[in-house]
Amino acid sequence: MEQIRILLVEDDKVWIQGLVDLIHQEQNLVISGVAATREQALALLPTIPVDVIVLDIMLTKNNLDGIHTALEIRALGDYKIIMFTSLAMDEAIIDSFAAGAVNYIDKLNYKELPDAIRAAYRNASSIHASAASTLRSEMQRLKKAEMHRLISPVEKEILQLVSQGYTQSQIAKETLKSERTVKNHIGRILKKLGVGSSKEAAEKAKKGLLF
Repeated sequence: MEQIRILLVEDDKVWIQGLVDLIHQEQNLVISGVAATREQALALLPTIPVDVIVLDIMLTKNNLDGIHTALEIRALGDYKIIMFTSLAMDEAIIDSFAAGAVNYIDKLNYKELPDAIRAAYRNASSIHASAASTLRSEMQRLKKAEMHRLISPVEKEILQLVSQGYTQSQIAKETLKSERTVKNHIGRILKKLGVGSSKEAAEKAKKGLLF
């Protein structure tokens, strides 16, 4: 069975011992090294074989230095990083993935860590439920912001009318515009959204939370 080599980066001695005990029970997981600080982790990495890094998000009190450490580690190589923390702040979750983490495990779910390590090693990480909902919300926010940036207020109004079943001539009367102007607006909307019909455009706008 192939061995998966792990670097633990954790400042709490109790958690270090607990993780060591947990991982030692797993046949194909091996701890290559343990670091308590960012400096120790960065110094240790070039000297030991590492496949997956389990990284505490708070290596010093009231400081999310684990996120910055993740950025520095990723600059050194394509390491698989699992953030391991008791912090459930949305901003910390989002910043962790932006820094290159492949998963985010709450310490309350520590028993799930071995399977998360194996998944990360296989490039098959399924983001833990404790972080997935935050990421979904952030993706929806970004999607909505992009849609608002892309579609003008006039185009938004036209899309709303399309979604309500208005024809182009009805939209022209409702918006006090010529049918030609409405047609041109719809043509631009279709290009912007990459769809083939006004109905598809309205559906895409709804999914993008434009209205």
